[in-house]
Amino acid sequence: MNSVESCRRAGEMLARAEAVVVLTGAGISTESGIPDFRSPGGLWDRYDPTKLTFDRFCASAETRRDYWRLATETYPLLTRAEPNPAHLAVAAIEASGRLLKLVTQNIDGLHQRAGNSEQRTVEIHGSSLKAHCIDCGRPHDRAELHRRLLAGEIAVPECEACGGRVKPSTISFGQAMPEKETAEAFDAARDCDLMIVVGSSLQVYPAAALPDEAVRSGASLVIVNREPTPKDENATVIVRGSAAETMSLILKHAGDISAGFKAAADPMLR
Repeated sequence: MNSVESCRRAGEMLARAEAVVVLTGAGISTESGIPDFRSPGGLWDRYDPTKLTFDRFCASAETRRDYWRLATETYPLLTRAEPNPAHLAVAAIEASGRLLKLVTQNIDGLHQRAGNSEQRTVEIHGSSLKAHCIDCGRPHDRAELHRRLLAGEIAVPECEACGGRVKPSTISFGQAMPEKETAEAFDAARDCDLMIVVGSSLQVYPAAALPDEAVRSGASLVIVNREPTPKDENATVIVRGSAAETMSLILKHAGDISAGFKAAADPMLR
Protein backbone atom coordinates (compact mmCIF):
# COMPACT_ATOMS: atom_id res chain seq x y z
CA MET A 1 0.00 0.00 0.00
CA ASN A 2 1.49 3.35 -1.00
CA SER A 3 1.63 6.31 1.38
CA VAL A 4 -1.31 8.17 -0.22
CA GLU A 5 -3.55 5.12 0.09
CA SER A 6 -2.27 4.50 3.64
CA CYS A 7 -3.12 8.08 4.66
CA ARG A 8 -6.59 7.77 3.14
CA ARG A 9 -7.23 4.54 5.02
CA ALA A 10 -5.90 5.96 8.28
CA GLY A 11 -8.08 9.05 7.86
CA GLU A 12 -11.18 6.95 7.31
CA MET A 13 -10.35 4.91 10.42
CA LEU A 14 -9.96 8.12 12.40
CA ALA A 15 -13.32 9.41 11.16
CA ARG A 16 -15.02 6.22 12.41
CA ALA A 17 -13.20 6.07 15.75
CA GLU A 18 -14.85 7.10 19.00
CA ALA A 19 -11.98 6.80 21.50
CA VAL A 20 -8.55 7.68 20.09
CA VAL A 21 -5.22 7.55 21.87
CA VAL A 22 -2.34 9.39 20.19
CA LEU A 23 1.21 8.52 21.25
CA THR A 24 3.91 10.95 20.13
CA GLY A 25 7.69 10.83 20.25
CA ALA A 26 10.70 12.91 19.25
CA GLY A 27 9.90 12.68 15.53
CA ILE A 28 6.97 15.06 15.84
CA SER A 29 9.09 17.71 17.58
CA THR A 30 12.19 17.53 15.37
CA GLU A 31 10.01 19.06 12.66
CA SER A 32 9.56 22.07 14.95
CA GLY A 33 13.33 22.45 15.16
CA ILE A 34 13.89 20.58 18.41
CA PRO A 35 16.80 18.16 17.91
CA ASP A 36 16.60 14.51 18.88
CA PHE A 37 19.17 14.42 21.66
CA ARG A 38 19.84 10.71 21.05
CA SER A 39 20.76 11.11 17.38
CA PRO A 40 24.35 11.52 16.14
CA GLY A 41 25.56 15.00 16.95
CA GLY A 42 22.88 15.38 19.63
CA LEU A 43 23.43 16.46 23.21
CA TRP A 44 24.26 12.94 24.35
CA ASP A 45 27.39 13.14 22.20
CA ARG A 46 28.55 16.04 24.40
CA TYR A 47 26.96 15.15 27.74
CA ASP A 48 27.37 11.59 28.97
CA PRO A 49 23.90 10.52 30.14
CA THR A 50 25.40 7.82 32.36
CA LYS A 51 26.91 10.62 34.45
CA LEU A 52 23.60 12.47 34.74
CA THR A 53 21.49 9.75 36.31
CA PHE A 54 18.86 10.49 38.93
CA ASP A 55 20.92 8.83 41.68
CA ARG A 56 23.92 11.00 40.83
CA PHE A 57 21.76 14.10 40.71
CA CYS A 58 20.52 13.33 44.20
CA ALA A 59 23.95 12.54 45.61
CA SER A 60 26.34 14.97 43.93
CA ALA A 61 26.40 18.78 43.87
CA GLU A 62 28.77 18.57 40.87
CA THR A 63 26.26 16.45 38.94
CA ARG A 64 23.51 18.92 39.79
CA ARG A 65 25.64 21.73 38.34
CA ASP A 66 26.24 19.73 35.15
CA TYR A 67 22.56 18.86 34.93
CA TRP A 68 21.48 22.49 35.23
CA ARG A 69 24.14 23.54 32.72
CA LEU A 70 22.55 21.13 30.23
CA ALA A 71 19.06 22.28 31.17
CA THR A 72 20.04 25.92 30.66
CA GLU A 73 21.39 25.09 27.20
CA THR A 74 18.26 23.26 26.08
CA TYR A 75 15.56 25.47 27.61
CA PRO A 76 15.72 28.23 24.92
CA LEU A 77 15.41 25.60 22.17
CA LEU A 78 12.13 24.46 23.69
CA THR A 79 10.65 27.88 24.37
CA ARG A 80 11.46 29.21 20.88
CA ALA A 81 9.98 26.22 19.04
CA GLU A 82 6.52 26.48 17.48
CA PRO A 83 3.95 23.71 16.98
CA ASN A 84 3.86 22.26 13.47
CA PRO A 85 0.90 20.83 11.51
CA ALA A 86 1.30 17.42 13.19
CA HIS A 87 0.74 19.04 16.60
CA LEU A 88 -2.27 20.92 15.18
CA ALA A 89 -3.65 17.67 13.80
CA VAL A 90 -3.59 16.09 17.25
CA ALA A 91 -5.28 19.18 18.70
CA ALA A 92 -7.98 18.89 16.00
CA ILE A 93 -8.64 15.29 17.04
CA GLU A 94 -9.28 16.50 20.58
CA ALA A 95 -11.48 19.36 19.35
CA SER A 96 -13.60 16.79 17.47
CA GLY A 97 -14.39 15.00 20.75
CA ARG A 98 -12.67 11.77 19.69
CA LEU A 99 -9.46 12.03 21.75
CA LEU A 100 -9.40 9.81 24.81
CA LYS A 101 -5.78 10.66 25.71
CA LEU A 102 -2.68 12.14 24.16
CA VAL A 103 0.38 10.39 25.56
CA THR A 104 3.61 12.18 24.70
CA GLN A 105 7.19 11.14 25.30
CA ASN A 106 8.23 14.72 24.57
CA ILE A 107 9.10 17.26 27.26
CA ASP A 108 8.61 20.44 25.22
CA GLY A 109 4.99 21.46 25.85
CA LEU A 110 4.27 21.92 22.13
CA HIS A 111 1.06 19.91 22.23
CA GLN A 112 -0.47 22.24 24.81
CA ARG A 113 0.64 25.26 22.78
CA ALA A 114 -1.07 23.73 19.74
CA GLY A 115 -4.35 23.48 21.65
CA ASN A 116 -4.41 20.16 23.49
CA SER A 117 -5.75 20.38 27.01
CA GLU A 118 -3.84 19.50 30.16
CA GLN A 119 -6.71 17.18 31.11
CA ARG A 120 -6.28 15.01 28.01
CA THR A 121 -2.48 15.15 27.86
CA VAL A 122 -0.20 12.68 29.63
CA GLU A 123 3.44 13.80 29.67
CA ILE A 124 4.82 10.38 30.46
CA HIS A 125 8.45 11.62 30.57
CA GLY A 126 7.60 14.87 32.34
CA SER A 127 8.16 18.46 31.22
CA SER A 128 11.30 20.51 30.85
CA LEU A 129 9.21 23.67 31.14
CA LYS A 130 8.51 22.95 34.80
CA ALA A 131 10.70 22.40 37.85
CA HIS A 132 10.10 21.11 41.36
CA CYS A 133 11.89 20.26 44.58
CA ILE A 134 12.54 16.52 44.76
CA ASP A 135 12.66 16.74 48.57
CA CYS A 136 9.39 18.52 49.44
CA GLY A 137 7.63 18.54 46.05
CA ARG A 138 7.21 22.31 45.80
CA PRO A 139 6.90 23.58 42.19
CA HIS A 140 9.31 26.30 41.04
CA ASP A 141 8.98 28.80 38.19
CA ARG A 142 11.15 27.35 35.41
CA ALA A 143 11.40 30.62 33.49
CA GLU A 144 12.55 32.50 36.59
CA LEU A 145 15.12 29.82 37.38
CA HIS A 146 16.45 30.12 33.83
CA ARG A 147 16.73 33.90 34.18
CA ARG A 148 18.65 33.60 37.44
CA LEU A 149 20.96 30.91 36.04
CA LEU A 150 21.80 33.03 32.99
CA ALA A 151 22.40 36.09 35.16
CA GLY A 152 24.84 34.13 37.30
CA GLU A 153 22.74 34.68 40.42
CA ILE A 154 22.71 30.93 41.06
CA ALA A 155 24.61 27.93 39.73
CA VAL A 156 22.37 25.25 41.20
CA PRO A 157 18.80 26.10 42.27
CA GLU A 158 17.75 25.28 45.81
CA CYS A 159 14.21 25.09 47.16
CA GLU A 160 12.99 28.32 48.68
CA ALA A 161 10.79 26.36 51.09
CA CYS A 162 13.07 23.62 52.42
CA GLY A 163 16.53 24.26 50.94
CA GLY A 164 16.22 20.98 49.03
CA ARG A 165 17.26 19.92 45.54
CA VAL A 166 15.37 21.51 42.65
CA LYS A 167 15.21 19.63 39.35
CA PRO A 168 13.53 20.11 35.98
CA SER A 169 10.33 18.06 36.00
CA THR A 170 11.60 15.49 33.52
CA ILE A 171 12.25 11.80 34.04
CA SER A 172 16.01 11.26 34.23
CA PHE A 173 17.97 8.10 33.53
CA GLY A 174 17.43 5.75 36.45
CA GLN A 175 14.45 7.67 37.81
CA ALA A 176 11.20 5.84 38.47
CA MET A 177 8.42 6.52 35.99
CA PRO A 178 5.54 8.61 37.37
CA GLU A 179 2.94 6.16 38.65
CA LYS A 180 -0.15 8.30 37.99
CA GLU A 181 0.79 9.24 34.42
CA THR A 182 1.89 5.70 33.54
CA ALA A 183 -1.36 4.23 34.88
CA GLU A 184 -3.39 6.83 32.93
CA ALA A 185 -1.57 5.96 29.72
CA PHE A 186 -2.12 2.21 30.04
CA ASP A 187 -5.75 2.62 31.09
CA ALA A 188 -6.33 4.72 27.96
CA ALA A 189 -4.55 2.16 25.76
CA ARG A 190 -6.91 -0.53 27.05
CA ASP A 191 -9.99 1.64 26.49
CA CYS A 192 -9.30 3.09 23.03
CA ASP A 193 -10.59 1.80 19.71
CA LEU A 194 -7.77 3.44 17.71
CA MET A 195 -4.19 4.25 18.61
CA ILE A 196 -2.12 6.53 16.37
CA VAL A 197 1.63 6.59 16.98
CA VAL A 198 3.40 9.63 15.55
CA GLY A 199 7.17 10.05 15.44
CA SER A 200 8.14 7.44 18.01
CA SER A 201 10.75 4.74 17.45
CA LEU A 202 8.82 2.62 19.99
CA GLN A 203 12.02 1.48 21.62
CA VAL A 204 11.76 3.28 24.97
CA TYR A 205 9.67 1.55 27.60
CA PRO A 206 7.13 1.67 29.14
CA ALA A 207 5.68 3.89 26.38
CA ALA A 208 6.73 1.34 23.74
CA ALA A 209 4.39 -1.21 25.33
CA LEU A 210 1.29 0.98 24.85
CA PRO A 211 0.60 -0.17 21.25
CA ASP A 212 0.75 -3.80 22.42
CA GLU A 213 -1.80 -3.04 25.15
CA ALA A 214 -4.10 -1.28 22.68
CA VAL A 215 -3.97 -4.09 20.09
CA ARG A 216 -4.48 -6.75 22.79
CA SER A 217 -7.62 -4.89 23.85
CA GLY A 218 -9.01 -4.84 20.31
CA ALA A 219 -7.93 -1.42 19.03
CA SER A 220 -6.61 -0.69 15.55
CA LEU A 221 -3.07 0.69 15.32
CA VAL A 222 -1.71 3.34 12.94
CA ILE A 223 2.03 4.04 12.98
CA VAL A 224 3.46 7.21 11.40
CA ASN A 225 7.26 7.23 11.47
CA ARG A 226 10.16 7.79 9.11
CA GLU A 227 11.83 4.50 10.06
CA PRO A 228 10.55 0.99 10.84
CA THR A 229 9.61 0.27 14.46
CA PRO A 230 9.54 -2.97 16.48
CA LYS A 231 5.73 -2.76 16.58
CA ASP A 232 5.10 -2.52 12.84
CA GLU A 233 3.90 -6.10 12.57
CA ASN A 234 0.94 -5.26 14.83
CA ALA A 235 -0.11 -2.16 12.88
CA THR A 236 -3.23 -1.96 10.75
CA VAL A 237 -1.73 0.92 8.76
CA ILE A 238 1.90 2.09 8.52
CA VAL A 239 2.94 5.35 6.91
CA ARG A 240 6.62 6.17 6.37
CA GLY A 241 7.30 9.88 6.21
CA SER A 242 7.24 13.29 7.81
CA ALA A 243 4.92 13.66 10.80
CA ALA A 244 3.62 17.06 9.64
CA GLU A 245 2.97 16.04 6.04
CA THR A 246 1.53 12.64 6.93
CA MET A 247 -0.81 13.86 9.65
CA SER A 248 -2.00 16.62 7.33
CA LEU A 249 -2.91 14.02 4.71
CA ILE A 250 -4.58 11.76 7.28
CA LEU A 251 -6.71 14.63 8.58
CA LYS A 252 -7.68 15.50 4.99
CA HIS A 253 -9.51 12.15 4.86
CA ALA A 254 -10.94 12.31 8.38
CA GLY A 255 -14.35 13.74 7.63
CA ASP A 256 -15.58 16.51 9.92
CA ILE A 257 -12.24 16.65 11.80
CA SER A 258 -10.54 18.09 8.74
CA ALA A 259 -12.36 21.43 8.75
CA GLY A 260 -10.99 22.66 12.07
CA PHE A 261 -7.54 21.35 11.29
CA LYS A 262 -7.45 23.00 7.86
CA ALA A 263 -8.33 26.41 9.29
CA ALA A 264 -5.52 26.21 11.85
CA ALA A 265 -2.86 24.60 9.68
CA ASP A 266 -3.36 26.37 6.33
CA PRO A 267 -1.02 29.29 7.12
CA MET A 268 1.76 26.81 7.94
CA LEU A 269 1.21 24.71 4.85
CA ARG A 270 1.35 27.58 2.34
